[in-house]
Amino acid sequence: MTKAILRILLAAFYAFAGYLHLVRPEPFLSIMPVGIPYPQEIVYWTGVAEILGAIALAQPFHKRLRQAGGIGLALYAICVWPANINHFIVDMAREDGGLGLAYHVPRMFAQPLIIWLAFWVGNVPFPKVLQSKSN
Repeated sequence: MTKAILRILLAAFYAFAGYLHLVRPEPFLSIMPVGIPYPQEIVYWTGVAEILGAIALAQPFHKRLRQAGGIGLALYAICVWPANINHFIVDMAREDGGLGLAYHVPRMFAQPLIIWLAFWVGNVPFPKVLQSKSN
């Protein structure tokens, strides 16, 4: 039951974030590392990816589609981590200290948790070498 609730919560989180990417891209554009080509297009398509991943993860009918959603959202979180790190660096360098360490440090620690959570709630089977001996 807990896993199902967390799956729906994670899907809702990603669906809302994807929606924000589409309707209010400015905050996402502002944290993009310099030199990334086509930043507006990337923000748009990452929003679409988040929404599609959320739908795949939330749907209760097809296990393989949920697994694909979990894999896709975990990979997405890995791919956007550099933007989060860039945001941390740029924001902390502001004269006013930006959002501060109380925002950025937990966010950096949350990223691996979100990656793991996407795999776990998506029931993604791990290769034997990554499984514990108790499995």
